[in-house]
Amino acid sequence: MAEKENLNIRNVVIIAHVDHGKTTMVDALLKQSGIFRLNESVPERVMDSLELEKEKGITIAAKNCCLEWENLTINIVDTPGHADFGGEVERTLSMVDGALLLVDAAEGPLPQTRFVVKKALEAKLPMVLIINKIDRKDAQAKIVEQEVLSLLLDCGADLSYLNSPVIYADSKSGKATLDMDKDPLDMRPVFEAIRNYIPEPKIEKDKPLSMIIANLGYSDYVGRLAIGRMKSGKIELNDLVLIAGKTGNYQARVTHIYGYQGLKMIEFPRAQAGQIVVLAGIEAITIGDTVTSIEDPLIQPRIEVEEPTVKMLFSINTSAFAGRDGKYVTSNMIRNRLEREGRQNVSIKIEDGSSPEEFVVSGRGELQLAIIIETMRREGYELQVGRPSVIEKKINGINCEPFESLTVDIPKQYIGVIRELMASGKGIMTDMTGFNTDAGAAGRIKMDFHIPSRGLLGIRSTFLSLTHGNGIMYSIFKGYEPWAGDIPSRINGALVADRDGRATSYAIVNLEPRGRLFVVPGDEVYSGMIVGEHSRENDLDVNITKQKNLTNMRSSTSDQTIVLASPLIHTLESAMEWIKENEVIEVTPKSLRLRRLYSKILPKK
Repeated sequence: MAEKENLNIRNVVIIAHVDHGKTTMVDALLKQSGIFRLNESVPERVMDSLELEKEKGITIAAKNCCLEWENLTINIVDTPGHADFGGEVERTLSMVDGALLLVDAAEGPLPQTRFVVKKALEAKLPMVLIINKIDRKDAQAKIVEQEVLSLLLDCGADLSYLNSPVIYADSKSGKATLDMDKDPLDMRPVFEAIRNYIPEPKIEKDKPLSMIIANLGYSDYVGRLAIGRMKSGKIELNDLVLIAGKTGNYQARVTHIYGYQGLKMIEFPRAQAGQIVVLAGIEAITIGDTVTSIEDPLIQPRIEVEEPTVKMLFSINTSAFAGRDGKYVTSNMIRNRLEREGRQNVSIKIEDGSSPEEFVVSGRGELQLAIIIETMRREGYELQVGRPSVIEKKINGINCEPFESLTVDIPKQYIGVIRELMASGKGIMTDMTGFNTDAGAAGRIKMDFHIPSRGLLGIRSTFLSLTHGNGIMYSIFKGYEPWAGDIPSRINGALVADRDGRATSYAIVNLEPRGRLFVVPGDEVYSGMIVGEHSRENDLDVNITKQKNLTNMRSSTSDQTIVLASPLIHTLESAMEWIKENEVIEVTPKSLRLRRLYSKILPKK
């Protein structure tokens, strides 16, 4: 691929919201391009290579793949659809010449879709519209098509975008069609649309080397990896190049050049303009830097990385059970792991805390930080983390905080409770529209809110409870605005164990009237560990290890079977939402525990 002089290449990005099927679409294109052998076992959602991506059903990290179809080389970039990873989406647009706009046939365009479409229109990228999941029972492809066209006009698209091809697809079955009245057969309409409507890379062969870095990776063998598309010139192995950085220019030698073949990254001796390549050997390089010629530098405008808006305190585990489960437990081990994460993911920042055992980790949202914690946990790390908080700024002497644009999609009977919930977080409703998902539906409502990021911390589980699991909410960062005022956190207090031991069914059944428990009989607890949520506002110290006194007297009803209510078992995300400022989450490879900070309780007599 790297040796070709006559480039027949298409570089495309897939734009879609969370769970609209973009990874499944890439699967179908890969399989039908012939990139896999006939006898090769191919798993589903091959682009979601991370274990967490498969579990959560979302794309976390942007990935590249390359396929050949009828002598056409197609570089496809599958980008995250969640707002917390929106920075990767924006940077990816600098590497491509066109986009596949993928929209769910039932849900239509959602907030992250609008955000990325606007950025793609600013970059003047041609688009091919794909209405996906036409096999859904509540699909309304024609209505969604009109919604997308309205979205394009709202985002400032010119009339040429209204003439773009519209493809109706069922990517799970690997079928697509240009006409809803005809049965889809395969993905050929998508391949043809890429060839006919996405332009070739705009390259300047006669100009010197110029390549802007849009993404980073890291290899334990070759170090930092710089990913980008070559705008002009050529590059060969061991070339000495100029790096135009944010703080100054310096020279470096390219020790490895990689390209993509299917999902695999393979090494090439050289590369030329128009290709998406990966360079190794430049440890100090970062996103936005330009790799260019030393003799005749051609520096491109920088790509700016979005600043973090949420931070969390990471530290060593200081609980009574510290060191029981983890393989990596010391502050140096945690520091080295976080620094390695910072080298791979420039959208997060790692800073020292108030003590050598504490680290402040900042990111674009709760989900991004939760992914880091969960990944470390699965690697054998043991640590404790505090409640997420927003990063404040002083702008012109005014204390400001991040605000977000929030969209909720709910059944109309929940309008009142959701408006009240958002108002409690200082949210202001900016728009409300109604629609039906099918002929027999009672109707759903889509509401837009302007709300501080603080108001969204810990609100998602409450939102799902109020809508009985039928609500959908998405948000995107809008900018910094003046402080909105105090926002109440969790109302209920905590039930806190006052001694070490094991939880007993006798103690739990007597504590159930006090609130909802987080433990089951037999769970080991320690003094200061949070074992439940109190039904009142104050914290309550409880003896959850109390056992029934044995006597010599027995009756027919003294030992009846005890029926306990189901405990609330927290996930990492729900625990991050639940805790207050004076509480922490103890994260180990085997357990998640909540505890009160600085709380050594004297046992009751």
